[in-house]
Amino acid sequence: MYKRVRLRDTVEVPPKHLADVSETLVKRLLQDKLEGRMDEDVGSVVSIVDVVEVGEGTVLPNQPGVYYEAVFDAVTFDPQMQEVVDGEVVEVVNFGTFIGIGPVDGLLHVSQISDEYLSFDEENQQLASRESNSTLGVGDSVRTRIVTKSIDERNPRDSKIGLTAKQPGLGKLGWLREQRENEPTAAGE
Repeated sequence: MYKRVRLRDTVEVPPKHLADVSETLVKRLLQDKLEGRMDEDVGSVVSIVDVVEVGEGTVLPNQPGVYYEAVFDAVTFDPQMQEVVDGEVVEVVNFGTFIGIGPVDGLLHVSQISDEYLSFDEENQQLASRESNSTLGVGDSVRTRIVTKSIDERNPRDSKIGLTAKQPGLGKLGWLREQRENEPTAAGE
């Protein structure tokens, strides 16, 4: 889920910039420090939107820069357990697919896609069913639910999000459209 949040953090202003400590400079330093980083409490910081307040600078012994506490607004992406998310298949492997859901990818394991047996077609980068001729490949849009979440703040790329598409209303969007079109209509229509 995307959120706009108000946060507080400290940035170090290097000596060469001390003559021009401005909200613009502090915003750029916050962007360099935080954007793309993962935090267990707020999720992934997508963008620093606005600096609301810059406090007084603090000098620390044996440190060349000056440290300023800033209050700022940011857009974050914080995937929630059981949240339904739309995404796109970004990679297909023999054990499932990786789905881009905002700034992170989630794993949709092959066992969580369908009750049908899906085989890995490496040449076409897709999972394919022999029963229904259904395929799931790179670029396909899917609707999934987040079922596991493990955030690694130190190495955000090692964070793991597990997805499922085996519940009603979930799956490849093309499959969902086909299901709606094939549903029987009420008698007399």
